[in-house]
Amino acid sequence: MGASVYRRILLKLSGEALMGSGSYGIDPDVLQRFAREIADLVAEGVQVALVIGGGNLFRGSGLAIKGMDRVTADQMGMLATVMNALAMQDALEHLNVPTRVMSALKINQVCEDFIRRRAIRHLDKNRVVVFAAGTGNPFFTTDSAASLRAIEVGAELLIKATKVDGIYSADPVTDPTATFYRRISYDQALREGLKVMDTTAIVLCRDHGMPLRVMNINEPGALLRLIRGEDVGSLVVSGN
Repeated sequence: MGASVYRRILLKLSGEALMGSGSYGIDPDVLQRFAREIADLVAEGVQVALVIGGGNLFRGSGLAIKGMDRVTADQMGMLATVMNALAMQDALEHLNVPTRVMSALKINQVCEDFIRRRAIRHLDKNRVVVFAAGTGNPFFTTDSAASLRAIEVGAELLIKATKVDGIYSADPVTDPTATFYRRISYDQALREGLKVMDTTAIVLCRDHGMPLRVMNINEPGALLRLIRGEDVGSLVVSGN
């Protein structure tokens, strides 16, 4: 077995990834598969933090377009991420992986409040920490929350798990001529308008020197190979 080249990482999962082939909710088989892959990282000695989106349960921006107050819609979306975080906590603890959910909103009857020092303490004790409820503020995506939390807890790498192999110049599903980027800079991603993460998340990572790896979460074993140092997916870094 190869040794991990990372001590602490933050993994960003979309809520949609939890749906599997469904159109709504959480596929238990998919949830368990992700939990097993995360458990493998913990077994390698990696400290793992997670941010999970809520799009499989609720997407606030959609209702806001239809006339709902945007702040209310975003708050409902934050609650959806808490539900996903609790589901992941349960799946991980069934694998005997100690896990804590920390919410940016006060819901301390079901999970802990986010306190940076406590989060770092949990990670140091080799507990998986799932950061829920985004940043706790409307108008910010879970991509931005992932970037923020990765910086706050001193992660060495932010991993965005997607349905494609990495970053392309265009959507590879609709454009077979799209160019695959093995390594790019944040400035290039911004300049070319690449759909890596939202602009706020990209700027946060760029300004704080947080490397980002975009990879296909549906490729079995790819996450483990990545943390062992294999060049999986696309790497985004500050500078050239």
